[in-house]
Amino acid sequence: MLKSLMMIAMLAAAQAPDNPHLPAPVVDTVAPTLPAGLKGAVLIVSKTNGWRHFEHIPHSNEVLGDIAKQLGRKSFATENAAVFNDRDLGHFSVVILNSASGNFMSPDQLAAFERFVARGGGVVALHAAGDDSHKEPWYDRTIIGTTFIGHPNGDDHIQTAQVIVDKPQHPVMAGVAQTFPLADEWYSFSNDPATRGMTVLARVDEKSYRVGGKLAMGASHPVAWVNPRTKGRVFYSALGHEPAVYDDVNVRRMLTNAVRWAAR
Repeated sequence: MLKSLMMIAMLAAAQAPDNPHLPAPVVDTVAPTLPAGLKGAVLIVSKTNGWRHFEHIPHSNEVLGDIAKQLGRKSFATENAAVFNDRDLGHFSVVILNSASGNFMSPDQLAAFERFVARGGGVVALHAAGDDSHKEPWYDRTIIGTTFIGHPNGDDHIQTAQVIVDKPQHPVMAGVAQTFPLADEWYSFSNDPATRGMTVLARVDEKSYRVGGKLAMGASHPVAWVNPRTKGRVFYSALGHEPAVYDDVNVRRMLTNAVRWAAR
């Protein structure tokens, strides 16, 4: 009887659908074929070896492609991290990490990405590109500059809160409203990235939503910042869990500015 029950349990487990939020990690070894004529283009990478934001990735990739087109640049979207090699990265001015999560690059691919930034390449990292699944010291130090510690869950998962622009004079914030409401998932971090040399551009007003005890960061709860310490221009935004975020006029303006700024 016990053996029969075990067989039934194993069969049920085998037939259970995979969690689409947690795909099996894959290390890519063969680079994708790039379209002809890419020069100074925008590379959009949504490779997922951690939590997969399948709800927003298709729409946000489309919006980001539209932004590149609006800026007069070609774009290429891929989930193949083998594109991170010196030859292929040479076709791009900006890499957008669109909720790319987990250790999605091999050591050689990460080294190529590091060289891309060191020679002046731009980076626009979004939402889960800054979660705690990224363990590489260079990535943590250069792209994010702090550690993700969580976000409200349950009934508090998606809340409307007020975003406050702290650096309206920065090119990334040009034309963005000084304060605007946004319904999203609100990331909290272990420390203010400004303490590690980042320049915070915008924050969320914790008084405008239910933040939760250990997630509270106080008056300085950053949601967007840049790294002024690199030759390449690096921008990170914690916004973007909800697909509708990418249609918000202020977020879209910020992202357009960020790609333009990162591409010089």
